[in-house]
Amino acid sequence: MDSTLMFILGFLLGAIILYIFYSVFVKKGYMKSMESSRKIIEDAKRDAEILRAKVESEANKRVAQMILEVNNEVKEKREETKRALKRINYREDLLDKKEKSLHSKESELYKRESDINDRQKSMDIKEKEMLNKKQDILNQLEKVANMSSREAKQQLIESVKESAMRESVEILRKIEEETLETAKEKSSKILALTCDRISNSFINEKVSSTVSIPSDDMKGRIIGREGRNIRSFENVTGVDVIVDDTPEVVVLSSFNTYRRKIAQVALERLIVDGRIHPVKIEATVKKVKYELDEEAMSDTKKILFELNIGNINPNIVRLLAKLKFRTSYTQNILAHSVEVAYTAGIMASELGLRTKLAKRMGLLHDIGKALDQEAEGSHPELGADVARRYNEPEEVVNAILSHHGGIAPSCPESVLVSAADTLSAARPGARSELLANYIKRISELETVAKGFPNVKECYAIQAGREVRVIVNPENINDDETYLLAKEIASEIKNKVTYPGEVKVTAIREIRATEIAA
Repeated sequence: MDSTLMFILGFLLGAIILYIFYSVFVKKGYMKSMESSRKIIEDAKRDAEILRAKVESEANKRVAQMILEVNNEVKEKREETKRALKRINYREDLLDKKEKSLHSKESELYKRESDINDRQKSMDIKEKEMLNKKQDILNQLEKVANMSSREAKQQLIESVKESAMRESVEILRKIEEETLETAKEKSSKILALTCDRISNSFINEKVSSTVSIPSDDMKGRIIGREGRNIRSFENVTGVDVIVDDTPEVVVLSSFNTYRRKIAQVALERLIVDGRIHPVKIEATVKKVKYELDEEAMSDTKKILFELNIGNINPNIVRLLAKLKFRTSYTQNILAHSVEVAYTAGIMASELGLRTKLAKRMGLLHDIGKALDQEAEGSHPELGADVARRYNEPEEVVNAILSHHGGIAPSCPESVLVSAADTLSAARPGARSELLANYIKRISELETVAKGFPNVKECYAIQAGREVRVIVNPENINDDETYLLAKEIASEIKNKVTYPGEVKVTAIREIRATEIAA
């Protein structure tokens, strides 16, 4: 009983102690936390008020700055408008002066026209008098000669025709002999005329490339604000950018194929990326140039490995890599050089000559074309200088100089390179035309030649560079054959489009056959 009472008293005492502890410590901590929370809220409100005042101040400053900029821009526009009005007024004054001058000239022209009409009437009267006198004289001559004027004209024409033919042939031959003595001048004129004749056919694809754009809105981004993007792009690439009304197309124009290729790839990447500004343009062009150079070097090294022609100076390898971006009549020059190398090597192997040397000559024969847009001189001369500078064999130098007939070949391999170059350039489809176009051009040449009288047979040979015409010897003499060749060449020039030149050879041959039985 006592223990139970003691337990109850102990329990009550513990509960009283816990209550006192809660009342003293827990409630006191709660009150402190409430006070701390209230202070934090007040501090936050005060900071928010300060921040709001600061933001309002900055916004007011920005608005004031924008208003100032707008006012300055409006002021500039007004000044520009004033200048434009001054120019318009000045031009109007000039037009008024010109109009007055035109009125005075018009009155003078009316006076002159009246004088001319009066003179014309007087001339008509005198012309009638002269015709009457001429007819009287002709009638008197017909009575004396006992022959009509038409018969006299026909007889005179027949007598003069043969002598005129002989004289014209002699004059033409004399002119050709004089021209041959000045062959360099004549060849320069022929080259100039040829370039003029083929420019319309080939110039577009040689100097321009097109880049497709997703929409015409992209043209504005390519141009940039006040044209800064397009100016930066042209300065970095050295290529003209033509933005016209053609839908969804931008044209890049440059005679330098290498620069035009860099510009094309760079512009395509910028369009895909969407970020077009001067810094991005410069970085993209630099990256594209590096990648294209590395790609060209890699391809060139593979070609050298496949040809197996020995070591070549790294500087020459870089020049060969540049040929990957050069074309001649749309034929890639690096591919053409490789083709010449293989062709010359095959012929050298068949003839028992130096195969590796022939391949080396063929690969390097057009190396000068990597420099002919940067330095003066023909590509054989530039190529020979490069070969000498980097200690290429003298046979290689000779092959470079002689492959277009500049000097005489010094070894059989040089002759093979010249022949391989001609084969690679003249084969159907090699340069600027497909096989169908090549066959069409050959047919046109033969059709033009067959359209002349006294032509018996006609053959276009050497890939259309020569037309041989066989004439009927019974109906035409030697002088007339010479003139026929001239006429056919003139007709081909007027009616047929072709690169280079076409040689016309007219053949008159008499064969006498007799059988001894």
